[in-house]
Amino acid sequence: MNYLYLVIIYLSVLNIVGLIVMWLDKAKAQGNAWRIPEKSLFLVSLIGGSIGTWAGMYIFRHKTKHWYFVLGMPLILALHIGLAYYFYFK
Repeated sequence: MNYLYLVIIYLSVLNIVGLIVMWLDKAKAQGNAWRIPEKSLFLVSLIGGSIGTWAGMYIFRHKTKHWYFVLGMPLILALHIGLAYYFYFK
């Protein structure tokens, strides 16, 4: 199996997970239930789900008033794009 194919599958799954955790946290916030820790949301983004968590912020209008999410998620995505560029063209 091709290495690039595995990376694409990994990132696809993590971005779906990122979208789901943002949706779950928003639903829990509306229901005054136990919340997903912000560290966990950032962890999902850091390990490859940055597009999903960033999209989830705006699709579900969640965490968009927190400056560290508004700046942090795009910075993590930019880091991922930079790393992908580096490793692809290395």
